[in-house]
Amino acid sequence: MTERFYLIDGSAFAYRSFFAIRAELRDSQGRPTNAAYGFARVLLKTLREEDPHHIAVVFDAPGRTFRSHIYEPYKATRRATPLELVTQLPMMDEIVKAFNIPLLRIPDVEADDVMATLARRIVDAGMEAIIVTSDKDLLQLVRDGVRVYDPAKGDDGLWYTAAEVKERFGVEPKHVVDVLGLMGDTADNVPGVKGIGEKTARKLLETYGTIEGVYQHLDELKGKVRENLEEHREMAFLSRQLVTVDAHVNVEFDLESARRQEPDRERLIELFSELEFQSLLEKFLPDASTIETLEYELVLTEAKLAEVLGDIRKQGQFSFSITATSSTPMLGQVCGMALSCHAQRAWYVPIDHDGEACYLETDPDDLFGREAVEPISRERALELVKGLLEDPTIGKVCHNAKDAMILLARSGINLRGLTFDTMVASYLTDASKVRHNLVEVSLQYLKRKMIPMAELLGKGSKAITFDKVPVGRACGYACEEADITWRLAEVFRRHLRERGLERLFTEVELPLINVLVRMEMAGIAIDVAVFERLQLELTAKLKSLEASIYQSAQREFQINSPKQLQTILFDELGLAPKRKTKTGYSTDVDVLEELAHEHPLPEMILEYRMLEKLRGTYVEALPKLVHPDTGRLHTSFNQAVAATGRLSSSEPNLQNIPIRNEIGRRIRAGFIPGGTNCRLISADYSQIELRILAHLSGDDRLREAFVTDADIHRETAARVFGVAPDAVTPEMRRQSKVVNFGIIYGISAFGLSRTLGVSASEAALFIDNYLKQYPGVREWIEKTVSEARDNGYVTTLLNRRRYVSDLGSSNSVVRKAAERIAVNTPVQGGAADIIKLAMVRLDEALHAMQTPDECGPRLLLQVHDELLVEAHEEVAEAVAATVKDVMENAVKLNVPLKVDVGIGASWAEIH
Repeated sequence: MTERFYLIDGSAFAYRSFFAIRAELRDSQGRPTNAAYGFARVLLKTLREEDPHHIAVVFDAPGRTFRSHIYEPYKATRRATPLELVTQLPMMDEIVKAFNIPLLRIPDVEADDVMATLARRIVDAGMEAIIVTSDKDLLQLVRDGVRVYDPAKGDDGLWYTAAEVKERFGVEPKHVVDVLGLMGDTADNVPGVKGIGEKTARKLLETYGTIEGVYQHLDELKGKVRENLEEHREMAFLSRQLVTVDAHVNVEFDLESARRQEPDRERLIELFSELEFQSLLEKFLPDASTIETLEYELVLTEAKLAEVLGDIRKQGQFSFSITATSSTPMLGQVCGMALSCHAQRAWYVPIDHDGEACYLETDPDDLFGREAVEPISRERALELVKGLLEDPTIGKVCHNAKDAMILLARSGINLRGLTFDTMVASYLTDASKVRHNLVEVSLQYLKRKMIPMAELLGKGSKAITFDKVPVGRACGYACEEADITWRLAEVFRRHLRERGLERLFTEVELPLINVLVRMEMAGIAIDVAVFERLQLELTAKLKSLEASIYQSAQREFQINSPKQLQTILFDELGLAPKRKTKTGYSTDVDVLEELAHEHPLPEMILEYRMLEKLRGTYVEALPKLVHPDTGRLHTSFNQAVAATGRLSSSEPNLQNIPIRNEIGRRIRAGFIPGGTNCRLISADYSQIELRILAHLSGDDRLREAFVTDADIHRETAARVFGVAPDAVTPEMRRQSKVVNFGIIYGISAFGLSRTLGVSASEAALFIDNYLKQYPGVREWIEKTVSEARDNGYVTTLLNRRRYVSDLGSSNSVVRKAAERIAVNTPVQGGAADIIKLAMVRLDEALHAMQTPDECGPRLLLQVHDELLVEAHEEVAEAVAATVKDVMENAVKLNVPLKVDVGIGASWAEIH
């Protein structure tokens, strides 16, 4: 078999990755890592899937090449390499070095020429040259012994032989330069022939073969094409020269030095850990069993369980992990429980694995090798662990304790004594991280990969539930979770202490877990009949709207198809496109709102989309999610998702029901108390973010407005427009309201102009006038951004920390977005702090007011700045007063907190 020599076009994949992978991909120090990550993935894919005999990486080197000498403007229009990419080049060099792969940069020579020269030498040496690139220019090199491979195209990559090149360009590989010469290349400022694109160039060359052939038959051509060719003859030949790679440059390189070597695994682990490439790090970490002595023990007898529980009681603290039949705790049943109070040691107590087969060692991967054992019954196992789990004097550590506590509560166990949640601690340590699951947290902080759940359960249609997993295999998986959680707790205790987050963790986030458990288990009642009626109405409304849309479009089409809508709007109706995307002209909300001023169809589409979303997301979906046992809806509150500290809601999301339109209010009418004598109480912080801004900025005028309980939007309008408060018009107040809230979110003049429908200069003047009237706000914004740039993070009222990168970005768009985050987080995060603290204190207060019925009083929902409570009608007024008092006094600001409270027989009735 011919040996294959792979030449990696490092520069091409560095650029491609930089622009293709989200710019937000950064390490915890704020350094951009997107290009390095994409480059590393390409390298790994090539090594693993292609198994090259030889491999080398080639990068462009700084300096002027021969092309710049023959055509001064060559690449002159190319923007300077972004600083964020430049800073990642040393990372890529280190990655290549750790893989023990030669890296070439030849001064004053482009990477394309280096690869062309090496490809010639490789073929001469009797090997096959594989050029790994995404650059179309290098397709000219394809011939016998030389192929091009683009690993980024599709799952298996895209291979180019002469046949694929001809299909791509319509010519043989050696004539690709003729196509490129005629069409030019704007990226490298290769001029080509004006007015000739790829389609025309292909057609000409399919007919005449070469540029020379085209000019020899110029008299056969007509019109503008002929005129352009005549006028730009010199540029056609010059352009071909510029795009033709030189396969005879001076490259001193021993081909044999590129023979494949084993990578430096330790260095790669160090690098990928430093760069926080968790998915890549996992590939190089050894299995724990090969580097650790693990004592993971299956507990099958009552005597052994008693011994384990005694050991844990002596320790005084332990970590635990629950296995269950469902990832949704309100639908799952406990299958087993792993316990640990020593690193690398844990026990698994099977509670409800399905049938005798799970206890027989028939699986070849099982390491326990026992004969059949009569397992402890579910009831007895739960009875024995219940005393330990409910003992508040024994500390408990868990990862995602909320879900575990719900599962235990459904089995009759009320967990007490929770002292640490490693998921919440990970979130507080770095809220900008997208995921805080145990697998990723273990990789990041312990350099320890874990058994994937899919290895036990399988995937897709063949997946099983955990109760079907043999207990031996379940033991290894669950014990590992408990063990890793135990080890992580010590890591995060140190991190919380070093970052000054202990108080926020112990006084807010940890007790909040208990509150959320009770809220999720309580759920909320809905009136299914309300949703059924609304569904019928929406279906009829959508059908009518569909007919109107077809009439306006003058034909039928798939309304939900962006491609067909593009055709209708821009080709058939002749509306001017506003923004282009990879799939054509955009038809998103912003574009349709802009086009609605020119034609009635876009506004109809917007209404159709809105109604369709509400019908599908809420009206149809919510009744189907009513729990079969409780008859109520049970959302899940996510404590470790939003970077600002806000809670989010999922399965179903009850925080996004619109409140300002009629359908949203109708949906809320379907949310009702759980009993005929019960009531719902809504308590909503009034303008909490503006009050926090007043507190943080210390601006005298802003503070005075809240202290005197003035209408802040009218007050702002009076100051900005220079009129008396009673002379403020509704439009003035509306505009001022937009600016008041826009300032918190760092609204730009462009954004404000679009919202208010004024020019950008008028919007800029409006913002400037606002900041002149409230100078304390301007000073606070400037100070906050400056401190964030120096520290790398911002903090909230309770010292919640959010890391903010990109404040030094050379890209003004990226930098401005980072500045908005820096300004908004202390405000929005401060609101999160306050409402979380209020929830903890309110939960205690409501518990002291319990009535002997199903109405609580109890917290049901948190929706941004609003809390929804359920209570018996006889105590509803007293409960409402308590809620208002607790929320308004959750923290002491230098302006008063104000809470609007209402009582009703439905959520909509209150508002």
